[in-house]
Amino acid sequence: MPSLSTLIDNFNDNTIGPNWGDSYGGVSETGGRARVPLVATNYAGYQTGRAWTFAGAAVYLKLVTRPAASTGTDVSCNFLVTSSTDGTSIGFKYNAVTNKLRMQSNVAYFDGTAVEITYDPVAHLWLRLREDGTNVYWETAPDGTTWTTRRTLTTPAWVTSSVDTTALDLYGYRDAGTTDFAEYDNVNTLSDGAVFTATATLTADSTLTTAATATTVVSATLLADSTLTAAAAITAMATGALSAESDLTAEVAGADTNDIDVLVGKPVGGWAVSTPWR
Repeated sequence: MPSLSTLIDNFNDNTIGPNWGDSYGGVSETGGRARVPLVATNYAGYQTGRAWTFAGAAVYLKLVTRPAASTGTDVSCNFLVTSSTDGTSIGFKYNAVTNKLRMQSNVAYFDGTAVEITYDPVAHLWLRLREDGTNVYWETAPDGTTWTTRRTLTTPAWVTSSVDTTALDLYGYRDAGTTDFAEYDNVNTLSDGAVFTATATLTADSTLTTAATATTVVSATLLADSTLTAAAAITAMATGALSAESDLTAEVAGADTNDIDVLVGKPVGGWAVSTPWR
């Protein structure tokens, strides 16, 4: 749902942009302006496609060049927001024959209660249409900043219902007289910077050297990529003191010879007898 508030063009690239896809009648972008030729009995205009919304929007521009009346009886340049219904529109009309600025809300191409003021090329250089959900305002300014309201009207129902179906039409017409043109500029922008296209030869005036740059990382966030599992280990330690207690008994009766047979006889030669033998 593109709002007309977002339509911006200062016409400085000398190319009709894609937003003005429904332009007609031999218009051109010349000298940083949108130029609309006024050729007898020929309509010409810079026009967007019917894809915009005026409800809640504001759209302004600068009327830089106005046509001369010459010998014509119907010579004008217009700044209109148009609906999808033919002849239903809202906006400004500069009448070159009467030098009047007309604030109009047209139905069937006419507004019987339109407001007209004598055009001042300084005070009325900038024109703005604005809708706030309740009213539509026609405003003028000498500088694109200091706005004076020239007409207020309860918002027509078609403005609210026409979502993505309105268009902005900057058109001119003359019924007779010498061919000339109207020029519009600075749609929704105060910037008027020029755009230049040129070629140049580049030369180096100095030698470039590189210098090392130290980079210090002072903080970091650490993330664990795995899970560690701890296994329990049981360790047992014991100490003990061992003591032995015993009773020693002395046999006073001497050796037990009950199971020993003792044979006493004469010594046999070859044996050496010692004590106690004799």
